[in-house]
Amino acid sequence: MNHPLPGKNNGKSRILVAPLDWGLGHATRCIPLISELLAQGAEVWLAGEGAQAQLLTHEFPHLPFLSLRGYRMHYAKTAKGLLWKMIRQGPKMHRAIQDEQQWLKKMIQQYQFDAVISDNRYGLHHADVPCIFITHQLEIKSSAGKWTERILQKRNYRYINKFTECWVPDIEGEDSLAGELAHPLLKPAVPVRYIGPLTRFSKKEMAEKNNHLLIILSGPEPQRSLLEEIMIREIPHFTGTATIVRGLPAAKTLIPSTSMIKFYNHLGSGELNREMQAAQFIISRSGYSTIMDAMTLQKKCIFIPTPGQTEQEYLGQYLMKKKIAYCISQKEFSLTAALIAARQFPYAIFPINSKQLLSNAVAAFLSQFSGRALG
Repeated sequence: MNHPLPGKNNGKSRILVAPLDWGLGHATRCIPLISELLAQGAEVWLAGEGAQAQLLTHEFPHLPFLSLRGYRMHYAKTAKGLLWKMIRQGPKMHRAIQDEQQWLKKMIQQYQFDAVISDNRYGLHHADVPCIFITHQLEIKSSAGKWTERILQKRNYRYINKFTECWVPDIEGEDSLAGELAHPLLKPAVPVRYIGPLTRFSKKEMAEKNNHLLIILSGPEPQRSLLEEIMIREIPHFTGTATIVRGLPAAKTLIPSTSMIKFYNHLGSGELNREMQAAQFIISRSGYSTIMDAMTLQKKCIFIPTPGQTEQEYLGQYLMKKKIAYCISQKEFSLTAALIAARQFPYAIFPINSKQLLSNAVAAFLSQFSGRALG
């Protein structure tokens, strides 16, 4: 971990950025935001733990990093068991939110942060400091029916409305990648700003490898490992080449590679950018951060939603209906059958160029600190 720096850099706004610890997606989508904050002259501090900390300190080794305990939620092994397991973990999540609220009060007093940007961490708001909440889920899908969705949205907004603003990583209009999740009829009471898809990647001029796959494993356990087992069982029957990224930046154990199949525990942004562009197909969960990355690079994807995770199931079906990606359930997944279907699928992927939305949002956010005597 990086040791906190004691003094403030005179003339710079000190911004704390902290992502949620459910998978790596919340951390990866913070990378372009952090880069934009730095480019516009902010002093950025980071907070988190575990795999998220490993990823962000690898990307930004020069930035100070504070230890902040995650929510540490666990998924079930089956789709049916997920809803009950999440309900049972409700008190645990509530305690985590209360704990991070107390933690933030101490950190602001100790390190004099000018503002906070929270990616889906509900407790990181403060009465005296501007606090931004980032989410693509203003509407939360539920397998228990519409009435539970209304309850979940009300509870969601009760937290979001404690923040200064809500930033949504999506585009308004027909080019939306998140559909109803990001564009509900009822919005939070605080200002909502659409900042465009957040991706750390950029499209480069490079050739795609014929019959080459990139398989990205991600998300909370045990579902990450269950999908990995499926891929290890299926990949020997594939006649092309493949790169498999396990999504385990802190892991010390390795799966042996062959001349045709390469395994990596983790790849940095530059390497993963190249691997994504080289792949004929990307196979992954339909997590929103992966969707933003892949669609920015205009890649053909085969999405496998995490069983029981209604957000990913909705996104997979929504993007398939729009002919942006092919989607198949984990229960029905066969690599051979999925590739046959994907090769016949009428992909209609459109270019996305929304970097200016993020740049404008950060500029407007930082402008409130201009002229303030810092230090």
